[in-house]
Amino acid sequence: MSAATGDCAVELRAVRKAFRGHAVLRGVDLAVRRGEAVTILGGSGTGKSVCLKHMIGLLHPDAGRVSVLGTDVTGLHERDWVAIRRRCGVVFQSSALFDSLSVFENVAYPLREHLDLGEDEIARRVRECLAGVGLPGAPVEALLPAELSGGMRKRVGVARAIALEPELVLYDEPTTGLDPANAGRIAALIAELGRRLRVTSVVVTHDLELCFAVSDRVALLSGGRIVAEGSVDEMRASPHPAVRGFLEGVHDVLAEHEGRADGP
Repeated sequence: MSAATGDCAVELRAVRKAFRGHAVLRGVDLAVRRGEAVTILGGSGTGKSVCLKHMIGLLHPDAGRVSVLGTDVTGLHERDWVAIRRRCGVVFQSSALFDSLSVFENVAYPLREHLDLGEDEIARRVRECLAGVGLPGAPVEALLPAELSGGMRKRVGVARAIALEPELVLYDEPTTGLDPANAGRIAALIAELGRRLRVTSVVVTHDLELCFAVSDRVALLSGGRIVAEGSVDEMRASPHPAVRGFLEGVHDVLAEHEGRADGP
């Protein structure tokens, strides 16, 4: 396992990926500095989640290089991913909570799987994480996922993602399916956690309000490549036609033209 650039938490270099002969990523270049919050913005079906899955080892590139937390993971064996994943948290689009486990046990799950902690320490850490996402107290801890609102499920997913005190947190469409009020709460939570925990955050979304609320830097994915990147203000002012099209609400048309690309 060779070292990657020390200042970067994540690097994708000339990454290509195809599914059943359909090219999704056509040479993606992206570097995320440690402590930075970067949003990969793009329309539905442009391959944003495919990028994210390369960062956690759920997909491997057909060509190019991927580095995560200082390690070149391009051809890394599954057993060697375990140590890296302990340093990462993932908030899945569907929240991916275990239906049969309570809120408490969902958040405790990674602690039980990866650390040798006593029950008192597990309880302390679970309650700290739930309080950190605005869900303190025993009544919430005892609930099952089916008893939670969509916004609460997302927050429990975030609490589970930060339970191992990760260096890197990946968010896959964290506001999908939420009403505007809950989407705003999740955006505020992501921004607040980034400041308080000083983690590196990578968000994939097509939600402009979320993007503008949480990002230090924005990268627009279009046609299988990062076609523009910069600060929120730089992207708002960019003359690039793909950026202008996305900001003006025609990104769905662009995605349809490019072909759906999110892959498995």
